[in-house]
Amino acid sequence: MSRTILLIHGAWLSGHSWAAWKKRYEEKGYTVLNPSWPHDDRPPAELNASPDPLLKKVGPQAIVDSYDRIIRDLGEKPIIIGHSAGGVYTQMLANRGRGVAAVVIDPAPTPGVLLGPHSIVSATPVFTSLSSLGGLVRMSRQHFGTRFAQTLPENLKDEHYKWIVPTPGKVYWDGLLGIGPEIRFGNPDRPPMLVIVGEKDLIADASMAKAIYNKQKKSPSLTEFKEYPGKSHWLCMEPGWEEIADFALDWAVRNAKK
Repeated sequence: MSRTILLIHGAWLSGHSWAAWKKRYEEKGYTVLNPSWPHDDRPPAELNASPDPLLKKVGPQAIVDSYDRIIRDLGEKPIIIGHSAGGVYTQMLANRGRGVAAVVIDPAPTPGVLLGPHSIVSATPVFTSLSSLGGLVRMSRQHFGTRFAQTLPENLKDEHYKWIVPTPGKVYWDGLLGIGPEIRFGNPDRPPMLVIVGEKDLIADASMAKAIYNKQKKSPSLTEFKEYPGKSHWLCMEPGWEEIADFALDWAVRNAKK
């Protein structure tokens, strides 16, 4: 059984956002990797103050290839856990046969899956911003508090907003246009996969996650689904995240590909 876990963050975040999960899993005896996307590997305060100009050129292909290289350099295939856009990239890596198990949390729009109504509303500020075309975009505090983490207690929202960093518009546009690595939903060679979603997610609708699950079920590999009532897109960091982290790992260990 693999003792290595790879955590993949989504848009607006960096690998630092997995700090609590990394600590929890390391305390269970696992080696945990939480690398950031290319050119996104500094503390959030630094990324906000002076984002790397090269980050704006980063899209799904470069991101997935960077994680692929990390996996191939490991001594064993890891358990892969990805959130939001990281959930899409987890599916792309699983399609390549990487990992012994894949956990996809609040997955962003996946090629072949229609956008849900909440996703359309939440993505509108990006697609209507000229800066998103070949540039970096920033999330407002209001957007964070009302859509990204709306179920987070009000007294925690300012503290949690510190994790939010600029993200390349290319990630959104390439995703919309289907540019990037393939996901073959009937792939018999992918590892077992768990899809997790928060019922109140306003970034990646629960209905969209269910549609992704139904497409992934075309594979003979094990595919399961878990919805958390009352949880938002911030379910990996809001109070109660420990239950989700433990469930994800327990499922992956129990169902890992031998």
